Amino acid sequence: MLEWITNTINSLGYLGIGLLMFVENLFPPIPSELIMPLAGFTASPYQPGGAKLNIIGVFFAGLLGSVLGALVWYYPGKFLGENRLKAWADKYGKWLAISSKDITKAKGWFDRQGNRAVFIGRLVPGIRTLISVPAGIANMHLLPFLIYSTLGSAAWVGLLTYSGYILGSQYELVDEYLAPVSKIVLGGLVLAFVFWILKRRQRRTRR
Repeated sequence: MLEWITNTINSLGYLGIGLLMFVENLFPPIPSELIMPLAGFTASPYQPGGAKLNIIGVFFAGLLGSVLGALVWYYPGKFLGENRLKAWADKYGKWLAISSKDITKAKGWFDRQGNRAVFIGRLVPGIRTLISVPAGIANMHLLPFLIYSTLGSAAWVGLLTYSGYILGSQYELVDEYLAPVSKIVLGGLVLAFVFWILKRRQRRTRR
């Protein structure tokens, strides 16, 4: 997969980066944690022969692909609804490495966090790809969806791009470093939600 990602970026440049990030949103097994650091590396002056691409162009190409990919999952949620989408995922989702359980997980995340779940979800691997689905199911308006998706994607794409730019030829380490960090962030959010539930129950008990 790494060789395919490398060849796509080298041959298509910014267009290749945008296409890869678009496809990454459709097929979760394709990791943005490799795409954008590698793209950032191509803009690094530390590589042999100097920078091949501009880091600003790399960032916006990845961001555009990511946001467009998010829209692909938003509309099925909006027009198909939860039950039909789950049935479809159980029948055909294996080709995209998703299931009805993944949709349920993303919807639970959205129900707990509200609209801001779109922003937060774009920063959490395992959630970021499918967070658009419950936004569509909940009929979240397109404009705030695009705003939250763009902001969350910008933070994620920017972090990965800059990491690859700084690490140079060691861009593969980004995935290794981000994996535990992502788990810590997700765990912290879960704990915050549990704390909020407990506080709410205490208030009801007092009443």
